[in-house]
Amino acid sequence: MHALGRTRVLALLCFLSQPLIGWAIDLQPNEIVAPAPNKNYLMLSYFSAQNTTFYNNGSVYSRSPFKSPVLDSNYTSLRATRTYAISELPAVSYMQLPYGTVTPAGSLASSPSSSGMGDLTLATAIWPYSDRETRTYFGIAAYLTAPTGSYSSQSPFNVSEHRYKSDLQLGFQKPIAGRVDGMIAVDTMWFGGNSQCGAACSRTLSTSSPVVPLTQKPLTTTQLGPIYNINQMFTIGASYFYVAGGATSINNTYQNNVVNTQRFLVSGLARTPIGRISLQYGRDMEIKNGAIQPRILAVRFLHEF
Repeated sequence: MHALGRTRVLALLCFLSQPLIGWAIDLQPNEIVAPAPNKNYLMLSYFSAQNTTFYNNGSVYSRSPFKSPVLDSNYTSLRATRTYAISELPAVSYMQLPYGTVTPAGSLASSPSSSGMGDLTLATAIWPYSDRETRTYFGIAAYLTAPTGSYSSQSPFNVSEHRYKSDLQLGFQKPIAGRVDGMIAVDTMWFGGNSQCGAACSRTLSTSSPVVPLTQKPLTTTQLGPIYNINQMFTIGASYFYVAGGATSINNTYQNNVVNTQRFLVSGLARTPIGRISLQYGRDMEIKNGAIQPRILAVRFLHEF
């Protein structure tokens, strides 16, 4: 496969996957804190991410059509959560369904946009250790995402990834000094295959088949940072992320596009009489392969019922 065709595939795949991968498992401040049992919550979230300059093995790639690429991703999701106990250990499960729009712009403006329902995510977490007196917590979470969303093999950009994803996450939080806690979480995501990868894959392989199979190696994310509980109402936090792995193969051809990304995220939470409001903003600091994200924004409203 010639270099331009190969790079085209790399860019499209990274554009498609980065917004979803990032927000599937990013934690808010105190999400590692074990919840009280027998509670029900609804959370409405808005996510916005922009992908721009494309990098290939650490260098900017600016040939057409990636001279000035822009891809805007906007998602609204609804999450229903139930807390409970398993053998006296705190536990929580939730179901989340997004609706989103992916809009190409800049040098990609000629490509069609995509909108519709996203992929359904189910998650369960349990805390083998939790001590509210010492504010020390260790939790384990498992995630499963099913390909329930809108997808067209004829479009290079889709709301759905058209594949199953699973993830296992470990999180630990304890006090550092005074009202400041420290958290660290590590997770690995595994990807099912997409046997219907079309416009983003087959057209660049000079094949007569309208679709070809896409597979991806596991992706590991480490996130850590301080959390400052200002008072009973306000909390702020900052997180550093290192994401590694996730190389893809198309039609059994290895793409040599290992993800190696560093980014940051700052968070603010406010607890009000009607519910909890949170705001998160971040961006990529360094990237090896794919399109850099200069803006990541999330706004959430959590209500107990």
